[in-house]
Amino acid sequence: MHADHIFVKICGITNVTDALVALNSGADALGFVFADSPRQVTVPGIAPVLAHLPDRVLTFGVFVDTAPDNVIAVVRSLGLKGVQLHGHETPDEVAYLRQQVPYVMKAISAKELQGGEAMSYHSWATLVDGPRPGSGERLDWASLIGSSPGGRLILAGGLDAANVGEAITLLKPFGVDVSSGVETSPGHKDAAKVFAFVHAVREVLQDAPSVATE
Repeated sequence: MHADHIFVKICGITNVTDALVALNSGADALGFVFADSPRQVTVPGIAPVLAHLPDRVLTFGVFVDTAPDNVIAVVRSLGLKGVQLHGHETPDEVAYLRQQVPYVMKAISAKELQGGEAMSYHSWATLVDGPRPGSGERLDWASLIGSSPGGRLILAGGLDAANVGEAITLLKPFGVDVSSGVETSPGHKDAAKVFAFVHAVREVLQDAPSVATE
């Protein structure tokens, strides 16, 4: 990823219409939730959606405390390119998955980031989310200033088109991740909100180039 580009992931995709809306709006990645959630999908249910997507898009399966070999089985059966881990996965489990999956994103809390715990995972990227992922609860971004995961930082937690610019300006992350902030209801995206969100991210870059870092 270039320094003049913010990675944008739209999570909680459940259908092909929302997937294509996200991509046509300029998103770089899509997330599919296999954990217990109003946005939960199944392998048979989501396979036809993935079949409609171009190869360039990064597709992430979202898991919570799923056995690593089961995660790998889902990834291989669907051809996913990455996984997003929201449970209590250990550094060893993350390392094992990184040997099998190109992109492994470990989600942590703001408290864990501030405590330096992200450094131990050595994941492709670290996602900082609210206490209840997908709830739309906003993080106190100002409290994270000066904290670093030691690699790629992806922000989540209460983001929407109205506040994502502020979050990027404060923390200069590698990327951002949104789900509930672009929905009409859980699992159903609002095309106008998705477009507005991606546009807001790109607008920050126009005003202040090179805010994203490797």
